[in-house]
Amino acid sequence: MLIVAATAAVLATATGTVAAGAIWVSFIPTALTLYLVASTAPLTRSAASLAGCLAGAAIALSVFYTQVLPSLPPALERTELPPYWPVEGGTIGVFMSAAWGVGVMVRRQRHLVARLAHHRAEAAVADERRRIARELHDIIGHSMSVIAVKATVANYVADLHPQEVRAAMTVIEQTSQSTLTEIRRVLGLLRSDSDPHDTLAPVPGLADLSELADQATSAGVDVELKVPADAALPSAVALSAYRIVQEALTNVVKHAAPTRCSVTVALDGGQALIEVLDSGPRTQREPRSASLGGHGLIGMRERATMFGGTLTAGPHAEGGFHVVARLPYAPADAAA
Repeated sequence: MLIVAATAAVLATATGTVAAGAIWVSFIPTALTLYLVASTAPLTRSAASLAGCLAGAAIALSVFYTQVLPSLPPALERTELPPYWPVEGGTIGVFMSAAWGVGVMVRRQRHLVARLAHHRAEAAVADERRRIARELHDIIGHSMSVIAVKATVANYVADLHPQEVRAAMTVIEQTSQSTLTEIRRVLGLLRSDSDPHDTLAPVPGLADLSELADQATSAGVDVELKVPADAALPSAVALSAYRIVQEALTNVVKHAAPTRCSVTVALDGGQALIEVLDSGPRTQREPRSASLGGHGLIGMRERATMFGGTLTAGPHAEGGFHVVARLPYAPADAAA
């Protein structure tokens, strides 16, 4: 398109087809096409196109004013556009240069937008990987703590109480199977090309807290669970609540078992309140730090702040460790 437009303008000018004083009009299509070239082609190629168009226009003007115009009969009347080649040459140069410059800026802007979209896509992938890593940490950390405790118990009572060994092995078997199921579900998010809700099992929620309590009980923690029977939370909030309780019970099993622990979930005015309080270890151990330096506690805090909530964790005044999480959520009626 640029070659055709530029060639037509140059030939029209060199042959005297265009009136003197209005030669720049014939180069308007060239300027418009030059904009398209500059906005789509690489910079070096579009700059070479601009240089070629300017050179062709200069040669055509020179031929017209030195050879064609002197051979024409003089005008009978003075025209509104007198023949003056510096003005026409400058006008043609400004038009084509401006069109090229605008095209270059548009191309650069498109390139910046494309890079920004690429960076956003990479950030989304990184966020998804971090989310899956947290999921795997919660799943594996909790289950391996239960398995380690039961394996230790089985090792100590293997000779004296074989029935206890069988019970421990049963807990290890059930825990490992449920863990593998959850790991397959999480990793399936990486492989599935269709809607994961069509192929994957439901994500854990408040209804599954009793299973967590049973697993912790089998590891030596007497868990008292208090969850409203009619508790209804958005799936994302319910999953975060489940993971927070899971991580808190994992820490109780790792640092305080055997002990007693209470888990309370309450819903009040669009806010889910989660409390996990243990009585502390029955044997002398090093007290747990109140800082949130561990990966598990950091993950719990991230899950809370993701919904605009808060999480506090630290030693309780009466002994033990206390975790309190507040997760705001929009009630179903308000969302509707």
